[in-house]
Amino acid sequence: MEKYDVIIIGAGMSGMAAAIRLAMFDKKVLLLEKHVITGGLNSYYKRAKRDFDVGLHALTNYMEKGEKRKPLSKLLKQLRVPYDDLKLSPQRHSKILFPEKSLTFTNDLNDFAQEIADNFPDQVDGFNKLVSHITDFSETALDNEHILAKDVVRKYITNEELLEMIFCPLLIYGSAWENDMDFSQFVIMFKSIYIEGFSRPEGGVRTIIDILLKKLEALGQEIRFRSEVQSIETANGKVAGVRLKNGDFLQADKVISSMGYPETLSVVSGIAPKQKPAVGKMTFCESILVLDKKPKDLGLDSTIIFYNDRPKYLYREPKELYDPKSAVICFPNNFTHDDFDEGWVRITNMANFDLWNKLERPEYKEKKEEVFKDACSLTKKLIPSWDEEVVFKDIFSPTTIKKYTGHFGGTVYGSTDKSRDGSTEVPGLYLCGTDQGFLGIVGSMLSGISMANLYGLMD
Repeated sequence: MEKYDVIIIGAGMSGMAAAIRLAMFDKKVLLLEKHVITGGLNSYYKRAKRDFDVGLHALTNYMEKGEKRKPLSKLLKQLRVPYDDLKLSPQRHSKILFPEKSLTFTNDLNDFAQEIADNFPDQVDGFNKLVSHITDFSETALDNEHILAKDVVRKYITNEELLEMIFCPLLIYGSAWENDMDFSQFVIMFKSIYIEGFSRPEGGVRTIIDILLKKLEALGQEIRFRSEVQSIETANGKVAGVRLKNGDFLQADKVISSMGYPETLSVVSGIAPKQKPAVGKMTFCESILVLDKKPKDLGLDSTIIFYNDRPKYLYREPKELYDPKSAVICFPNNFTHDDFDEGWVRITNMANFDLWNKLERPEYKEKKEEVFKDACSLTKKLIPSWDEEVVFKDIFSPTTIKKYTGHFGGTVYGSTDKSRDGSTEVPGLYLCGTDQGFLGIVGSMLSGISMANLYGLMD
């Protein structure tokens, strides 16, 4: 029976990065993917001769060519990818839009600090001290204790409205917790969004996926598609390999899983794991609108708008199917370089998986149409000059996320129980990706690299 040094479950960003890193050091690796396309939560598809991105609104952790000691520079160095291959286009600016105030930020933290000074002058000193604390904090240390971020940030920011506005983009772009997040993850997100910033690869997420696939091919790395894992087998109290749904048994002493913490432990066979990681509640529905005109031609040049129509930002599983009073609106045309022929709007709302999952097909289609109508209303509110002409639309729900990722509850940011060092109670079984604790596309790939370095390259 053929034996692998490492089997990696899931050909998302973290799984592909882990496989590349291990293959660089001549490890015999098998990368398993249950679907026919890579990317996981960040992938793409084609409809009506148009290419649609899934997951990626923007690439965080932007850096200019030649910058050192940044997460993206570490990633490129570890995977030996030239900076120019990404073809990054930085954002113009983004907005946090609340009922009474708005804050604009760019890829220069000084612009955000000035916005805070203009709108919350008595909070400037606290904000600067918060930034200093964040800058000095080692957010990727594997032994960091779990502390809720708002408890820390309130020591510096005493205005609750400003606190909610600062947290809004960070929560919606990465928190598994409702209304708060772990402080280490807060720091990761603060640095990646406010200090480093947003960009978009020319061609979208497929550009990143193509880079990773070419690296895998050049290294002779094996990817097996349509290979869903039925069980992670153990023998003598440790990992022995994986069994696929088709019955094949694949032998390995080490398995790195990007399935998610609860999802991974649920398929362990031969050992009854004592750990019971929680299933995260945060999932979303999304409307993608293709317009007859580009947003900037209609007077809107923001790249992303974090919209909240309440005094307080409610980041939680809504009690209804979705929350129309809060959304992230991305305008892909409004990065510095526009590679689209049409106008695009992507509107993402927090949603309730259980309620969507109970719908029968006719009602499911009706509710998706309601999501679309609310998306049009919000677009009209933000762009009053828009004539409401939609050339093409696509709407997906949390059940779509569950179908294509296998994540329990269609959760996007995983469990609230993270394993910072990637370990599980099963010897030889490790986690990478969201439930290891790194966030975003860059964070996901760094997670795969870190776990490959830490466990896969160990003899």
